[in-house]
Amino acid sequence: MIPAEFEYYAPTSLDAALTLLAQHGDDAKLLAGGHSLLPALKLRLSSVGHLIDLGRVKDLAYIRENQGSFCIGALTTHYAVESSALLQQKCLLLAECAAHIGDVQVRNRGTIGGSLAHADPAADYPAAMLALEVEIQTVGTSGKRSLKAEDFFVDMLTTALQPGEILTEVRVTPLAARTGSAYLKVPQPASGFAVVGVAALVTLDAKGQCAKVRVGITGAAAKAFRARDTEAALTGGTPDDTTLAQAAAQATNGIETSGDIFASAEYRAHLARVYTRRALAKAVERAKARQ
Repeated sequence: MIPAEFEYYAPTSLDAALTLLAQHGDDAKLLAGGHSLLPALKLRLSSVGHLIDLGRVKDLAYIRENQGSFCIGALTTHYAVESSALLQQKCLLLAECAAHIGDVQVRNRGTIGGSLAHADPAADYPAAMLALEVEIQTVGTSGKRSLKAEDFFVDMLTTALQPGEILTEVRVTPLAARTGSAYLKVPQPASGFAVVGVAALVTLDAKGQCAKVRVGITGAAAKAFRARDTEAALTGGTPDDTTLAQAAAQATNGIETSGDIFASAEYRAHLARVYTRRALAKAVERAKARQ
């Protein structure tokens, strides 16, 4: 439980962190919350020559409205997301998702940027990021980039972040009127990670039909994914029990679900369909309450 020797840096500005990252290249790793990286280092599952701790870059911890979007700094903790009055009122899905992460200790230390950059296939945030269609902001020596959530998650523990690049912010477009959302999951009892987690977002039109449907699913495959067949099946329809069930039955179409000692691939696919129906039903209920 003792990591291999490394050099430790604690820059106090983003520019200083970028300079260190460029200087040490592939032999450097960034530390945000540390709940994934530190255990890997202690177990010798990973090694690093230079560890760059972003914890003192205070400019990356915030939740605010800016030019019509909700902006969340990469070093904002899960607890800050969970407890934000702004998000609870105007983007409940993110606050609800953060509340499902780990335990109190994890939520007080872990960060949204660290979680997204790590891209664990059973992490909670990716499902919500896909359903909300967020924009993920990055900065590197070659400049700034804005990435769509569906382009950011590439594969298991793999993102579209380039060498020398740092994730800086998550931007969420305000939700339309008559929009409801929900995040539900089956937690792994030991780790708290999602065996399956489903984020659903539904916007109803004036007639009570589904004008927009977005469903993000995590835990079921090598990376989080959009349940596009479910979205298409429900869009334009009346969200009654039968329609919701028929749409949810298509949640894993075209997806190779994962299996392990805790849950087989078939069981995960079943859970994805069941929890998609439940999350959609809850999102519809909340959308009706906002009319």
